[in-house]
Amino acid sequence: MSAKTADKVATAVIITFAGVIVLIMAGLLGFILFRGVGHISWDFLTSAPQTIKAGGGIGPQLFNSLFLLVLTMIITIPLGLGAGIYMSQYSKPGKVTNFIRLIVEVLSSFPSIVVGLFGLLVIVNIFGFGFSLFSGALALTVFNLPLMVRITEQAMASVPLAQKEASLALGLSKWKTIKSIMLPIALPIIITGTILSAGRVFGEAAALLFTAGMSSPRLDFGNWNPLSPTSPLNPFRPAETLAVHIWKINSEGLAPDAPEIAAGASAVLILTVLIFNLLARYIGRLMHKKFTATK
Repeated sequence: MSAKTADKVATAVIITFAGVIVLIMAGLLGFILFRGVGHISWDFLTSAPQTIKAGGGIGPQLFNSLFLLVLTMIITIPLGLGAGIYMSQYSKPGKVTNFIRLIVEVLSSFPSIVVGLFGLLVIVNIFGFGFSLFSGALALTVFNLPLMVRITEQAMASVPLAQKEASLALGLSKWKTIKSIMLPIALPIIITGTILSAGRVFGEAAALLFTAGMSSPRLDFGNWNPLSPTSPLNPFRPAETLAVHIWKINSEGLAPDAPEIAAGASAVLILTVLIFNLLARYIGRLMHKKFTATK
């Protein structure tokens, strides 16, 4: 076989594989959205679920998912930025640095059920936080932290070395160089990676079953006291997220219209993740244009 023929065959095979993957993903998304979009309404998005009659929605579960996302990113972003900057700018090559990178890679591949059991043993029981949003946020930090560290490290490493050396040559300290020169350049990549890692929070269920719990107290959305057990802003209350609700409604089947609720909730979950991914791309492009002066 000539080189030209081999190139055409390889190109056709690669295009075929890519097309199959696209068709599978499009079919999966289309099936979920087709089954669920018709059940989505304002009442469905804002009302509480019903267990003894048809109707109800996913309002508390959707709020819990968003609140859990905020709590998780409040913990993850500072830790991930600090560790990533240390790994890229302060750590010296050697066995210790390689060991830290190995630990980060191992954590990023941990099964979610293992993280959930770890959270149940350590966070819920030993530390005494109980089944709560805060326990779930700490467990999800175990998932997101390795990704944030790698993203920050790679973003800082992508800054041109000439700009760093020029800043140091002008007499700026290392921290000033990192803060004023390197971070603004690396910020578009960090923001994009942060939003993408945040999207993983919505789809996680196994770890939250053992940390955030499978039920929520009846929330009073007029009560904004974060210390009240019925306040939606209380981070130490049990909370059923949207992904956990989908699993629970399908496994228990107590509601008469459980299949419809599960289909609608699945569509909302898919749309939320899609919005996060599109938002990440859009913000990443805006930040890249701002800091690189490109059109």
